[in-house]
Amino acid sequence: MDRLDAMEMALAAIDEGSLAAGARRLGRSAAAATRAIALLEVETGETLLLRSTRGLRLTDTGELHAAVWRDVLARLAELRAEQATNVISGTLVLTAPELFGRLKVAPVIETFLDLHPKVQARALLLNRVVDMLGEGVDVAIRFAHLQESSLVAVKLGEVRQLICASPDYLSRHDQLQDPADLSAQACIGMSTDGNRELWTLRRAAGDTRVRSVQVQTRLSITSVAAGLDAALRGRGLVRCMSYQVAEELATGRLQRVLTRFEPEAIPVNIVFRANPRRWSAARGFIDHAVPILRRELAQVAAVVDWLPSPGT
Repeated sequence: MDRLDAMEMALAAIDEGSLAAGARRLGRSAAAATRAIALLEVETGETLLLRSTRGLRLTDTGELHAAVWRDVLARLAELRAEQATNVISGTLVLTAPELFGRLKVAPVIETFLDLHPKVQARALLLNRVVDMLGEGVDVAIRFAHLQESSLVAVKLGEVRQLICASPDYLSRHDQLQDPADLSAQACIGMSTDGNRELWTLRRAAGDTRVRSVQVQTRLSITSVAAGLDAALRGRGLVRCMSYQVAEELATGRLQRVLTRFEPEAIPVNIVFRANPRRWSAARGFIDHAVPILRRELAQVAAVVDWLPSPGT
């Protein structure tokens, strides 16, 4: 007898008022009901039921455990019903960084909605860390080494922070050998703090430590997409994430520089609460999205890892 069977047997006995009646309702023997109660009491280390000539009575501890058993069995019944009918429904609220959301996540949401007509989705594409509980978010895409928390994280892959420029720009400027050479270059910034930015790179090739290099930005623009467009037009060097420029790198429209000094890869995770309020839609989306996004990020990594780049 497993724990779920024991829970079901115990609840039947409680509802019917006796072990024998509960067992009959489930087509089992009274001895099986006795074993179920014994199993649960050994597992919890507590007395859960008191037996008398008047019937069964839950102890205070038993009341608490019985409420948990009912919740567990109700959730299990819901999941089994969903699996039997294959109908996923409800509202899904998710968040992702703005450009990653537009390029990678939005198409996945659309195919998920095509597969499940009873699901509604709301996507918060924001360049900030969203308070999932406070803002009612079920699923989040996070770029970071995650700290321990009550959230569940599934790794999708990794991205890298790169410095890129167009071949036209690179042909008109000296080759970069060291991060210090950035001071003599036209850099495209994406900060709201004026025309100076700190770009993070390794201290030296092969060194896991990093340093921040202050660059002077001739053009500062608060849109990643617009900054990349400016780089494609030959306006300067741009700092970006690998997924943002994989296609441009593959076609040669942009090229990487200072590759030996690029920081360590950043993990990409899909994060969700252990017990989301809209479990059907959230669980369905996670199952749908994980293999697709893993494949997308693997393709980005293949471009970054194997495509030759000029300079160092």
